[in-house]
Amino acid sequence: MPGLDYRTAGESHGRALIALVEGMPAGVTIDRDLINAELTRRQGGYGRGGRMKIEHDEAEILAGLRRGITIGSPIVVQIANRDFRIDEAPPIHRPRPGHADLAGSLKWLTTDCRTTLERASARETAARVAAGALSRSLLREFAIEPFAYVAQIHDVKAMVHRDLDLNELRWLRDDNEAYCPEPTAAGRMIDAIHRAKVDKDTLGGVIECQVRGLPPGLGSCMRWQDKLDGRLMQAVGSIQAIKGVEIGMGFASAACRGSEVHDAIDFEPSQRDTPTLGFRRRSNNAGGLEGGMTNGQPLVVRAAMKPISTLLQGMDSVNLMTLLPERSDYERSDVCSVPAASVVVENVVAFEITRVFLEKFAGDTLDEVRSAHDRFLAAGRALAPPK
Repeated sequence: MPGLDYRTAGESHGRALIALVEGMPAGVTIDRDLINAELTRRQGGYGRGGRMKIEHDEAEILAGLRRGITIGSPIVVQIANRDFRIDEAPPIHRPRPGHADLAGSLKWLTTDCRTTLERASARETAARVAAGALSRSLLREFAIEPFAYVAQIHDVKAMVHRDLDLNELRWLRDDNEAYCPEPTAAGRMIDAIHRAKVDKDTLGGVIECQVRGLPPGLGSCMRWQDKLDGRLMQAVGSIQAIKGVEIGMGFASAACRGSEVHDAIDFEPSQRDTPTLGFRRRSNNAGGLEGGMTNGQPLVVRAAMKPISTLLQGMDSVNLMTLLPERSDYERSDVCSVPAASVVVENVVAFEITRVFLEKFAGDTLDEVRSAHDRFLAAGRALAPPK
């Protein structure tokens, strides 16, 4: 069967957004409530603009299921746009600095930036969230859980203990509009976003995503294209407004010695039946990846999101019709999209993990995938004889 992959279609103010998912094995019960819950979370978060008051994102699965279970054929998910006005929306001639407006207008040789912005818009990420949330129905079969949260807004940083129970972290995160599991920091983040709104400005921040329950050996070191860290960086870095991605300790490791960075290895015989196969680390600075492969520790990915490029106050720009200086156009937008982007990060990471999981444990059906997974863990336990 083909490898797992997905494509998206649709424009910001078009009729609908579409996700086409191919390569999902047969026999997976799809949790539609999870998909819709993730779409709802993406619409939320403090700092969102008026568009989210119009839309009510809900996934309609048009193909690929029978009685709620995958049958191995391509899956089509549609998310309708209530704000469907692509043909009536006015042209935009004053490109916004930081947006795709000018680069796209030069690429497609047009003075109307709308041609570019309709596809470049972050509205497209609703389809990516749907695809990622759909893939999580398979990950749940193997107790693999992705979890993302807001770690920083502007200069407000949260101190979150990564070893906390995942259910507790999720409850703390979902209890505030900053999507941050540290309540004090969440309140300060909301205050910072409010001040930016008053100033007609925008804010960015940092998102952290963890994935727990991963077996070792996902990804590969044999071809550079198959290294999981590179694949995650591409998947997360392609999200609108993401300008930096790091794994584990990331850029901070450049200022340390090797003895301060690398994670010492222990073996615990009593843990041989867990996905780590008994191996454990005294730290997780590698973020669960070494040599492009999972090592059995929790995966940690962090993404830096720049401030939204649509400012209510505008910025200096040029009118493409006259080539004279003017302030940039304002297209209804957010003040801060970092909380919403954390939902996108969580789900694109989930899809990439599902992709490499199915590469390692390939099968036409869920039962075949489970059998391959269980055989691998059994063989791994055999590498370490019991005492």
